[in-house]
Amino acid sequence: MILLLLSAIPMVAQEQSPTEKSATPSAAAPTPPDAAVATEWWNLFYQATSIGQYHGTFHSPYSGPFSLQDYPERDVSLTTTLFLGLRLEKNTELYFDPEIAGGRGFSGVNGLANSSNGELPRVATATPKPYLARLYITHDFGFGDETETVESDENQLAGRRPVRRYTVTVGRFTLTDFFDNNRYSHDPRTQFMGWAVMYNGAWDYPADVRGYTWGWVHEFHTHDWSFRYASAAMPRVANGLRFDRRLFVNRGDVFEVERRYTLNNHAGTLRLLHYENHADAGTYAEAIRLAEKTGKSPDVIATRKNGTLKYGFGVNIDQEVKKDFGVFARLGWNDGKTESFAFTAMDRLATGGVSFSGSRWHRPNDTVATELTVGGISGVHALYLARGGYDFLIGDGHLQYGPETIWETYYSARVYRGIFANFDLQHVANPAYNEERGALWIPSIRLHIEFGKNDFVKHTKT
Repeated sequence: MILLLLSAIPMVAQEQSPTEKSATPSAAAPTPPDAAVATEWWNLFYQATSIGQYHGTFHSPYSGPFSLQDYPERDVSLTTTLFLGLRLEKNTELYFDPEIAGGRGFSGVNGLANSSNGELPRVATATPKPYLARLYITHDFGFGDETETVESDENQLAGRRPVRRYTVTVGRFTLTDFFDNNRYSHDPRTQFMGWAVMYNGAWDYPADVRGYTWGWVHEFHTHDWSFRYASAAMPRVANGLRFDRRLFVNRGDVFEVERRYTLNNHAGTLRLLHYENHADAGTYAEAIRLAEKTGKSPDVIATRKNGTLKYGFGVNIDQEVKKDFGVFARLGWNDGKTESFAFTAMDRLATGGVSFSGSRWHRPNDTVATELTVGGISGVHALYLARGGYDFLIGDGHLQYGPETIWETYYSARVYRGIFANFDLQHVANPAYNEERGALWIPSIRLHIEFGKNDFVKHTKT
């Protein structure tokens, strides 16, 4: 059924390459096999991003230990990353990304399912700490002589790749490097910042508290299609830092089909995602039944069992309408029975938005964009929270259920080459799905710096 649905889209060749490991991959175009294309044997990129946020008081008749606090908060985050790429041989590459992150989020990054700052993980301390973000090796198995050019980018070496190829990647990475990409909403350092709009909020993707995991990814690419599968480690506990090593019992599996096409000479992409997580996790219904016997508030942690299954689906589309204007949307659903474990507490998702480049007002490197995200949870999940239960990042001690709705708009201005200043504004209704709390506004200022080795020295070989 999935292939029949995707096949209904007109198959028209486009210039954009299959999406690769970068949040905003460089375009690639098929080239003759004998064309002289520079092969990059190493590259180095650097980024630093700082985000300052504020929210004021809002209506809050009650709160719990995982609530967004109703008093004013001012918080700042900082990340800085090195991206090192090495070509080991013609079709084999190694990537190494050390990173430092620090800062505080509102209420300890609690109280919002669609948390407002995608650069902030839910860590115990605000002190900046170094850690390994990525360390992986990738190899292409090519089919045929046709190749495409690839530009130098973060975690992407310039050169030629087979158009038809099977790629295997093994190591440490974030699954969002490969899955659920979107041209207009995938990078909180330069685009939308909300957790559930930068990625599909209903996809509880395997990761530690910082968003990374260990595993492998298999990809098969053609001109217009990509097929992906990954298997990766789950955390030992919800939102934990350490991984469960019982991979034959507890792990996350992800599948994605991607279809690239053009409409009226404008590129578009449709992606369908399915995931299955097995973890030492609990279920909301069992927690409620146990609480009824004991007379206490439900606690999903008390119901955890190895191999508990959680599964879901996602739809993701981006479409260029004009050269300076595009639209995008995501839909997400998961079973809603098993506790939120790795990403965020969301079982249903609908999001959509538009993005304009600044070429209309003679600033082609600027971007203005707006979107609306509506998140929801299942009936048993809502009942669990209403009876005083807690997820790892939300829980007010009571609940009058309503969809959590966040409208976000940002303007990104290029100040100088590689330096961007951004203003972002979010309006939150029903924080943590609670109609009795909120609404509130969250203004943010973001400064982003990025540059690569080619800004200083060229090191290529033909």
